[in-house]
Amino acid sequence: MKLHTTLRAASAMTLTLGVGLFTFAGSASATSSKGSQDQEHAVFLETDAASGNAVLSYHRATDGTISFAGSFSTGGNGATASGATADPLASQGGLTLVNDNRELIATNPGSDTLSVFSVDGTRLDLVQQISSQGLFPDSVASYGKYVTVVNAGGAGSVAEFTIKDGRLALLPDQVRSLGLTNTTPPDFHHSAGQVGYSPDGQHLVITTKLSTNAYDVFSVGDHGTLGAAPVVTPAVNALPFAFVFDAAGNVVAAEASNSSVTTYRLNGNGTLTSLGTVSDGAAALCWISTANGYFFGSNAGSASLSSFTENAVGAPQLVNAVAASTHAGTTDSVVSPDAKYLYVESGGAGTVDVFAVSATGSLSPIETVFNVPPASEGIAAS
Repeated sequence: MKLHTTLRAASAMTLTLGVGLFTFAGSASATSSKGSQDQEHAVFLETDAASGNAVLSYHRATDGTISFAGSFSTGGNGATASGATADPLASQGGLTLVNDNRELIATNPGSDTLSVFSVDGTRLDLVQQISSQGLFPDSVASYGKYVTVVNAGGAGSVAEFTIKDGRLALLPDQVRSLGLTNTTPPDFHHSAGQVGYSPDGQHLVITTKLSTNAYDVFSVGDHGTLGAAPVVTPAVNALPFAFVFDAAGNVVAAEASNSSVTTYRLNGNGTLTSLGTVSDGAAALCWISTANGYFFGSNAGSASLSSFTENAVGAPQLVNAVAASTHAGTTDSVVSPDAKYLYVESGGAGTVDVFAVSATGSLSPIETVFNVPPASEGIAAS
């Protein structure tokens, strides 16, 4: 296991503390000295700084290790959900690559905007900042040319856009209220946790956490038209937070109240049918990612990752309650596109832990990158 605090990582912290000084597109506080061929793959982190949000860029090497490459201002401000400590967004998907990784979209909950960057390896160029059409945007999802943001403040809402020539355009009449009752910033236990398109693009799924302890599912029709109102299915366990989809298109969800993973079949009419649930016995399993048919839950209160798989009918099965140890305040995670490496943020400690993922779902620690600004949340990998 390689543990290091590199000069580049230290530079990330220093530059981020001064992120308010960075202004517009293409201004990077540092650039990688590696050749262009080595810059094809990257890991991106969002700082969520209220004084000026930024995206930190890291070169991702072929062995999975990462090295700091630059800091890029979003032009907007971050914010922290009420009561949150290690997870200011209290969501999954706050930083999202779209359009075959050609663009990166960052949420600015302190400005109620989205920032769109063009992506060239580890280099980002800010091309647009656009209203999120609501309060406290905290999660973004895409399917083809469609991009949707969930706004977690106030009554909550989703807004759907198209992306063309690297820019977002709001689809006419495609903003839908979630009918929640939240403050702004929202309470981190009651805000909407994630938005995501089903693999076939026909449904849009949102978690509401403790606001209604449910999954809201909008139909997605021709030309991206959202249903007038969501189909609401109560969660098996309280505090449904985040989710991914399995190979069959089932929802695999992290439900934090008793640190569980629950799977649901997504039916054509937008209802969800529970296939099973299992707890890892840890504290606050909130975030989840997937690779090679395995699922990895981040336990924010236990500084650990747990691993799961599914049986023949899609019910979740606990593989290892402690698949890996991390650092304080374990939050969001992302798997590299080749499914070989898992990158995990620990917002309480200001670290990123890197693991190799085997074909059998075991995790092997590779390195820990220190000096990430504490309470950063939002991660993406190309």
